Amino acid sequence: MYSTSSSLTTTTTTVDGGGTGGATSISTIHHDIIHTHILTRLDGPTLASVSCASPQLHSLSNDETLWNKICQSTWPSTDHPRIRQFISDFPNGSRSFFSKSFPLLISNPNPLQNHPNHSSSPIELISSVDLHYKGKLIFSKVEETETHSGWFLCSPFRIDLLDPKDVVPTPINPLEEDTCNDLRDELTLSWIIINPMEQQRLVANLSSWRPVSVQHHWLTNDIQVRFATILTVDQHRDNDVQCGIIVTFGSEMQVREVSLQVEDMDGVNLNGKDSLGILQRAIENGDRKMGTREEGRERYEEYVTRMKEKKEKRLRREGRLDALCVGVGVFILASFWMLLLSS
Repeated sequence: MYSTSSSLTTTTTTVDGGGTGGATSISTIHHDIIHTHILTRLDGPTLASVSCASPQLHSLSNDETLWNKICQSTWPSTDHPRIRQFISDFPNGSRSFFSKSFPLLISNPNPLQNHPNHSSSPIELISSVDLHYKGKLIFSKVEETETHSGWFLCSPFRIDLLDPKDVVPTPINPLEEDTCNDLRDELTLSWIIINPMEQQRLVANLSSWRPVSVQHHWLTNDIQVRFATILTVDQHRDNDVQCGIIVTFGSEMQVREVSLQVEDMDGVNLNGKDSLGILQRAIENGDRKMGTREEGRERYEEYVTRMKEKKEKRLRREGRLDALCVGVGVFILASFWMLLLSS
């Protein structure tokens, strides 16, 4: 039988026949065996690592059909005709699409606000969204959003995937003793945002993959799950923004809301024009990183801590200003009475 080494960078294969074996070059194995029985069983990150092991594996791993199956198994929503067309026109096809969409989006350390090469805003955004629980798909949708109308540009930026009256049933047990921790550990979400403009082909994943917070509302019994990506707008970290994705489950654990918003560190939702500019430049110039399971949550917790510090600083400043105003008012009133008494 054939068995590959556990190392992703190995270029040898152990052949065991009749109780004896020895290390031989992987080139002695037929290409069909490697492609059909090994590469097709790998996920995207592993396949990308294997492709770096040898020229032969690199050639075999660049198969478009292989990467297309990986994209569709990772994100079922990419089987939508509009997404398939976009991927087919993407440089290097499905592999390039996967390399841009799978890693966490990290803002470029250079200020996004003043980047000299940023392009014009798109007239449309396409959202490709997939929600999984314990590895099983529970929600998938492709949403097209126009971005050029005056209403979109001036209103708070928000993309809703469900109408208020729509609900999506799930296999999640509503009687779970610790539902919040269960969702925190077992729920994953991908929100791929696409700028389909012909000359740019820009794409990125705005989700943290794992939830950054799970809150249970005591009155409505709803559970709100948040995924988030933190983007740096300029060199001042007090101006960071949050791309927050909210998934709300009803009391029977049906999905009632899946939405995306962009808000600043004061908790104010940005309008469509400002949000679109930030997203466009982040997608175009931001770095991608194969983050760990907890990295997105850690970045969000750091962001929340800085939000609290900024709020406390503002409250202290406003408190000092209020005290100064009261002092000035008392001084003016005392001066007025002294003037009246002396006259």
